[in-house]
This record gives sequence, C-alpha cells and structure tokens, in this order.
Amino acid sequence: MSKQTETARLTVRDLRRMREAGGRIVCVTAFDALISRLSEEAGVQLLLVGDSLGMTVLGYKNTVPVTLEQSLHHTAAVVRGTRRALVVGDMPFMTYQVSPEQALVNAARYLQEAGADAVKLEGGVAVAPTVERLVRAGVPVLGHVGLLPQRVGVDGGYRVHGRTPAEAKQILADALALEKAGAFAVVLEGVPAALAETITAKLAIPTIGIGAGAGCSGQVQVIHDILGLFDEFVPKHTKAYANLAEEIRKAVGSYAAEVKSGKFPGKAQSW
Repeated sequence: MSKQTETARLTVRDLRRMREAGGRIVCVTAFDALISRLSEEAGVQLLLVGDSLGMTVLGYKNTVPVTLEQSLHHTAAVVRGTRRALVVGDMPFMTYQVSPEQALVNAARYLQEAGADAVKLEGGVAVAPTVERLVRAGVPVLGHVGLLPQRVGVDGGYRVHGRTPAEAKQILADALALEKAGAFAVVLEGVPAALAETITAKLAIPTIGIGAGAGCSGQVQVIHDILGLFDEFVPKHTKAYANLAEEIRKAVGSYAAEVKSGKFPGKAQSW
C-alpha cells in the first residue's frame, strides 16, 4: 500500500463497507485542529464538527445561536488538523430549513471553503426532499433523527424520543426516508436501545448512536464529555475516560502560584 493510500481520507463508501463487515464506526464531535488530530491518531474514523460547539466552546445555552460562519470556521480548523478521518460539518439552525436552494448554497460552503467531506442535517421525512436535492448535487449528507437539539424549544427541552409507539413509528419512518433520499448514514440520538437496534437492522446504511444503545453501527460522543472537561454535569449517554477538568485546574493553579511567587520563569525558561 502506498503512502498516499494510507493517508487518503476515508469516504462514505468506506463507512458503508465497515457497516457491511460488521465493524463499529468510531466518531467524536470535535472543534479544533489539535484535538481533532489527536483523536484521529487515537483511532477515530469520523469527525463531526457539531453545532454543540455552541455549548462546549462558545458559551451558549444550546445549539440554536450558532451561526454558519462560526460553524465553517471550526470545520475548517478540524480539516486542517487531520489527514485520514472523514469530516462532517453540522449545518446550524435555519441554514437549511428555509428552502432546498438555501441548503444547497450553504452546504456548498462546507465543501468549498471549509474542506469538509459532508454535511449533517437534523430531521427526517420533512427534510428528506432537501437531502435528496443535496445528494443529487454532489453533497454527501449525514442524517439525524430522534432527539433533535435544534428543536429543543419546540420539544420543551431534552428528552428521550421514541418511547411511545407513535414516536417510534415516526422515527423509523424518518430514518427510512433519509436512506431513500441518499443519506450515507444516520445519527440516532436519544432513542431507546431496542428501537435503535430495530432501525439499524432495517437500514442498509450505517447508524451512528448517541444515547441510543450498543446496537448501532457506530457511536458518537462530544470530545469534551469523554475527556471529562465538563464536570458539573455528565449526560447519561456518555462516559468520562479522563478527568481533564481537574488536571487543568491543577496545572493552571501551579502556573499561577509560581508566577505570583516569582518562581516562574526560571533560568531554564530565560535567555
């Protein structure tokens, strides 16, 4: 295998092959070049530049205030920091809902300006025509059904979706509509594990779960959560594999103490 092949970016066909071979797709949501590079080196295959950057990086209370320019800025950073992982830009609230034409113009910016490999849209049956239009134009699309963060205002907050027969039926219909429209994979967020497993079995494309149990084709988690950077609240669907919040406090606290005492900088840090 040539060096060029080894470092070529993964494609949507590669993800499809992983699903067909029974492999699990590893995805994290990340927002900058350094963390994305380290994640890729650790084995992450799919990097989602989620609109969760609103809460994790920008200090918003939810994803709704995130702008297209902010999302493009962070998507470009992730692309620059990586070589192998497939990078997906998460289209913010009201950047694709107005019309398929609006979605086309904005989605094109992710590919042309930010260098992303694909975009993600929330919604199922309602956005399927837009997804189909994007795919026909050459824009790979990752779908997203179940809990939709951009609709928290309508839903009255974050909750598990699909617990009632009617909701479960609708989520399945949404996932099937996205597959028919040409989406290369579908995120299943905040749905019961049994429902996610049923949807995964019915789809030929991969499912990427977050709070959807172990039966999906892959999993996605926000990098801040798995690194333990948010220690005030840990969502049920995640697991902290480190406690970097405390490590950061210790490191910065030591630096602050040495600056105040005059210990830093020392001879080793001076010319």
